[in-house]
Amino acid sequence: MTRLAASSQRRATQPDMKSSRLPSDSALGLVSTHSFPAIVGTADMMLKSSDVTLVGYEKIGSGHCTAVVRGKVANVRLAVEEGAKTAEQFGQLISKLVIPRPMPNLEAIFPIGSRLVELAQQKQGYSRLSNRSIGLLETRGFPAMVGAADAMLKSADVQLASYEIIGDGLCTAIIRGSVANVAVAIEAGIQEAEKIGELHAVMIIPRLLEDLEHTLPVANCWIEQPEALPMLMPKTVKERQRELIALPELEKKPLAFKKAVEIDQTELLE
Repeated sequence: MTRLAASSQRRATQPDMKSSRLPSDSALGLVSTHSFPAIVGTADMMLKSSDVTLVGYEKIGSGHCTAVVRGKVANVRLAVEEGAKTAEQFGQLISKLVIPRPMPNLEAIFPIGSRLVELAQQKQGYSRLSNRSIGLLETRGFPAMVGAADAMLKSADVQLASYEIIGDGLCTAIIRGSVANVAVAIEAGIQEAEKIGELHAVMIIPRLLEDLEHTLPVANCWIEQPEALPMLMPKTVKERQRELIALPELEKKPLAFKKAVEIDQTELLE
């Protein structure tokens, strides 16, 4: 086999990446911060400012968090700009990026595909804390976060939904409840965290969009998994033995036979 023939055969067996290219008006947007509460607030602003889909977060350690959104080019540009402004207000912006028409190979390798959102929603299930306000309190050091979480639970009617660790000693306690209760709890948590260690960032979001709801961590104790339907097992039915029914005894009567009349053959001939 010649080199040209072998090369053409390899090209025929390789998948055609261009054939699965995304729509020409699609884009990818990324905003990176140095805080988990800051990236949640940034993602919230990106979703509320433009028609984009939140794919999720990428945490690479040392406190670096990146929010990834997908959508049309114009919508992604607007969402990234508004998200970057929000991160700058927190003093946590690291970088931002917009990629128009990303190549399919990029989506195949990096966790930036919109399919990840659907898988996360199916895996997470329904949370009993959904449709409630959220408060995030981030500290540098685990004891400060635990102490702040305890103070928040004792100061207001809130529930500890989960916690997040992003490296560089940064830990975030996530609480859920009404707006007023979350605000009171965060104030108490700030005071307790400053007594124990270093307070890094706080965030309160009164109303969460569905995309943001599904990307936030929730402890398993709050997840309501759909109950499995009872398995229908084939039930063996024992066939009852047929009972013999006694028929009424017939009355015996003598049969009456009529006397045969002999006909004279001569009369027949006549």
